[in-house]
Amino acid sequence: MKSFSFTVLLFLFWIFLSGHLEPLLLGLGMASVALTVFLSRRMNVIDHESYPLHLSAKFPGFFVYILREIVKANIDVVRRILSWRATPISPQMIEIPQPQESDLGAVIYANSITLTPGTVTISLSKNSLTVHALSKEAANELATGAMSDEISNRVFKQ
Repeated sequence: MKSFSFTVLLFLFWIFLSGHLEPLLLGLGMASVALTVFLSRRMNVIDHESYPLHLSAKFPGFFVYILREIVKANIDVVRRILSWRATPISPQMIEIPQPQESDLGAVIYANSITLTPGTVTISLSKNSLTVHALSKEAANELATGAMSDEISNRVFKQ
């Protein structure tokens, strides 16, 4: 089942990126996808975490949340750039706890932090994340663990 859904998803992604619907190009796209799926199965890389099909239904809710966080962070960064005297930039390097239970959860958490402008995850370990934040306020907001809680509640909660 995973191979079939992976094939369908990969082919739809190929069509979305190429934008070509001519028969020859669709055939070449199918051949490319078939070769990719064959090699992926042969290398045994399609597993529960590399292709998290079980999270697909929960993705739209998380996408709305992370999009809202990205917009808020963009507004904050633009405000700091345009009015640099009123809202100073105070770079912070902080270490925050990493409470996610799975490796996939930890990676989603680290990438979500990096996606929001003004913050970059520098390192990821089993128990903590090292993050560079553009401001003290952004660092304090990350230290609350709200984003980690949202990931746990929106993505991994049954």
